[in-house]
Amino acid sequence: MKIDRLMGILTILLQQDKTTAPELARRFEVSRRTINRDIDDICRAGVPLVTTQGHGGGISIAPG
Repeated sequence: MKIDRLMGILTILLQQDKTTAPELARRFEVSRRTINRDIDDICRAGVPLVTTQGHGGGISIAPG
């Protein structure tokens, strides 16, 4: 269920410094595209996320 996945993503982001879309896709057994849509939904809900591309990049909750 989508809400369960969204809450799971938020829980992971609160517990870890950062994660990546491929890691989340594997964990929740969905496509990277689905994770990207979920991240967009989380941002639209007002959660300040930061995404960084490239080596060492990932998804994290904005500081502050």
